[in-house]
Amino acid sequence: MEKSIEKKNRSYESYLTKNRENYLDRVQKDYEAFQESKTFAYPSWLYGEPKGKLFKVEVEDSPNFGETAYLEFDSGRTAFLIIDMQTDFCGEQGYVDVMGYDLSLTAAPIKPIKKMLDAVRGTDITVVYTREGHEPDLSDAPYNKVLRSKIIGNGTGLGEKPDGGLGRLLVRGEENWDIIDELYPEPGDFVVDKAGKGAFGSSNIHMVLKNLGITHLIIAGITTDVCVHTIMREANDFGYWCTMLKDGVGATDYGNHLAAIKSVKMQGGVFGNVSDSEKVLSALKDSQIN
Repeated sequence: MEKSIEKKNRSYESYLTKNRENYLDRVQKDYEAFQESKTFAYPSWLYGEPKGKLFKVEVEDSPNFGETAYLEFDSGRTAFLIIDMQTDFCGEQGYVDVMGYDLSLTAAPIKPIKKMLDAVRGTDITVVYTREGHEPDLSDAPYNKVLRSKIIGNGTGLGEKPDGGLGRLLVRGEENWDIIDELYPEPGDFVVDKAGKGAFGSSNIHMVLKNLGITHLIIAGITTDVCVHTIMREANDFGYWCTMLKDGVGATDYGNHLAAIKSVKMQGGVFGNVSDSEKVLSALKDSQIN
């Protein structure tokens, strides 16, 4: 009996070792290929044959690739992820407006995102939105978050309706909580509601993306340094290939916006890559996807 168990253990260890060797061998080969092509090629050995069309997007130096590099996408495994483009974050009488920030900064991504939506809808690229908000009884809102919002809002915080406001701030179901009309979801799009700045810990987004077969994310939305950055970091830790559109994101502070973009590009792209909407649109056109 003991010999049988020992034999099974040796077989299992051999199986794990062999798989690990194959994995590291693949990494080495893809490293060598990148040195030649400066392209993060779509890894069919990992995901299987493409479900859609392959397209290659120019991404910015990260910061030791040279002037530029490229990331290859499978359209059938790509999601255009639009983060928190809600009235509360970029519209009048919303949360950010009540907090006293410059709305032009958080509204800046609207036009680039609209162009992207016009290009990808009708293709096999999936559109996924996130929407931050809390239950009406605030049972999912941490005390310190509610308190800080009340302080910065000069007495009007999360869950409260400002004078002349549209509704209770960051509360699900309120007019100000919903996505702005210019970018509103259409049939076939997916909307994931989350209770925090991130999504992978406060929503079912990972399950949604996995069930859709998504491996690559093109990320836009607000705010660059808070919800966008948090979700990009989370997605990276789960193995998604993330590309942030620098003209498709915005923050309440422009310095923080620039710093957040820069930090993505450190360490060879520590959280993914940075590109812009025009480069993606050009890649889609070249590949005859839109």
